[in-house]
Amino acid sequence: MTHLFPRTLPALAALLLAVAPAAAQKKSDSVVKIDATLTKPDDNGNQTITITIDIDKNWHLYANPVGNDLLAPVQTTVKVLSKVDDVKITYPEGKLIKDSTVGDYKVYEGKATITAKVKRGKGDTGPLEYSVSLQACNDKTCLLKAVVKKTVP
Repeated sequence: MTHLFPRTLPALAALLLAVAPAAAQKKSDSVVKIDATLTKPDDNGNQTITITIDIDKNWHLYANPVGNDLLAPVQTTVKVLSKVDDVKITYPEGKLIKDSTVGDYKVYEGKATITAKVKRGKGDTGPLEYSVSLQACNDKTCLLKAVVKKTVP
């Protein structure tokens, strides 16, 4: 008889929730706190958004890149929603989880810091809107995927 490793169940649940979410379950943003800071624009309109995600104890998010094609739809993703001339997003390295059932993958635990370097149009100094798409899991279950939209002044 094959036994599933404790982390395998959440990975399988993440796949199922990505396809058919349960209506009564809470969303992943209920176990994270997201904050951001924005540097002042330089002479060329370049700024950096630093997004900090605090993940509640005993929960994890799927890293970007997650390192497993099956889990790619639920990896953490940041998008800059405001109009900018260019954007380059840098994700931290995730912690490798060895899983013989669904394959190895990477996660974020505790705190993850993501940066987005943006180039703005001349004179554009207004707030920037961004979104974070994420799915939180623990060793027993996965919460519904969430997309959190925020603005950084």
